[in-house]
Amino acid sequence: MPQKIKVAYICVHNSCRSQMAEAISKLIAADNFEAYSAGTETKPQLNQDAVEVIKEIYGVDMNTTQRSKLLSDIPPVDVVITMGCNVKCPFLPCKYREDWGLDDPTGKDKHEFIKTAQMIEQKVMDLKSKINNLW
Repeated sequence: MPQKIKVAYICVHNSCRSQMAEAISKLIAADNFEAYSAGTETKPQLNQDAVEVIKEIYGVDMNTTQRSKLLSDIPPVDVVITMGCNVKCPFLPCKYREDWGLDDPTGKDKHEFIKTAQMIEQKVMDLKSKINNLW
């Protein structure tokens, strides 16, 4: 059996959008690829608004299933998804790269976190299709 494609969701702090993408991917795309998230810096804890929304919508408690990680903490990957770093997105070698251009909901109301989670879910579904066609 061939090895699963490895996908990394990366951003600077690895505490909000990339963590949400990792959690959603592990829930709805585990049959298609392995999901990781990482950043160039870490935070002492995940964004608790993101944790609350992912737990409420998907039943996943990111506080117990995930942690903030550096790029060096994850294995080599095939696909890199940048979340939409408005500054300088981190670099990670890969075979395929895509930027999702998502606004950071940090500091905004719950509705913005829900909207971000829904956009991520749709983009993960699209990514599953792309991966099935590319590999």
